[in-house]
Parts: sequence; C-alpha cells; structure tokens
Amino acid sequence: MPRMSKLALIVATALVLAACGSSDGGDRGTGATAPTSDRPSSTAKLAIVAPKVGQVVHGSSVDLRVKLQDAKLVPATTTHIVPDEGHLHVILDDTLISMTEGLEQTIPDLAPGEHRIMVEFVASDHAPFDPRVVSVVAFEVKP
Repeated sequence: MPRMSKLALIVATALVLAACGSSDGGDRGTGATAPTSDRPSSTAKLAIVAPKVGQVVHGSSVDLRVKLQDAKLVPATTTHIVPDEGHLHVILDDTLISMTEGLEQTIPDLAPGEHRIMVEFVASDHAPFDPRVVSVVAFEVKP
C-alpha cells in the first residue's frame, strides 16, 4: 500500500473511532450516535494547524499548533464544568502526553516513522464533551 494511502487510512480510522465514543452501544440503527451520558455539549471547534495531514517532518521533534474557536482554555485544575471552557488532551500514538491550556507545544524525541496526534478539547473534569471535540493528524518523521 502506498505511504499516503496508509496515512489516509490511519486518519480515517481515527476519525471514525473518535466519533464512536459512545459507551452505551451506539446508534441502534438510527444513524446517530447515542449520547455517552449526561455530559454537556460544547460549541467549540478544534483543528490541528501543524503538522499537516501526511506531512513529512525532518528531525526528531514536531511543533504542534492547534486552533480553538468558540471556547476558552482554562487550567486543568479547575473543577467547575462550563460547556465552552476546558483544556486540551494531547495524545500521541494512543498515549496521553500532555494536558494543556496552551495552543502550541513542541513534541520531542519522536522515532522515525508514522505517527498520529489526536487533540481533544475536554471539560474541566478531564472528561469529554458530548459530542466529543477532537482533531486528528497523521504525519511521518524522517531523520
């Protein structure tokens, strides 16, 4: 399979998995995802600006830049849940690497090969909104 096709498959799979975050069995044949619980919804819009989908990064680190609209970042220690306030969970290759209230960070010590970054805007209690506010990018690191 060509390299770009693999990256596209990884991104598509990640988006489907993120959209299927329901813990109660999903759509029950209606085509809609059932709510996971009594979680608040958020009007936030989240996008990973860098790295770009399929980008080849040279070296062992990548600069992550995120765009967040219609929401406010607050410290992860805040316990009061507000629908459009929260922080970001940054997940690299299925491992949580940071919980941040910043929109930029450098991710160091990356091994050569394909990687996936998922960023999720979560409520102050670290749990997701419903529906989830997620952005995913697959990229490649070359020495």
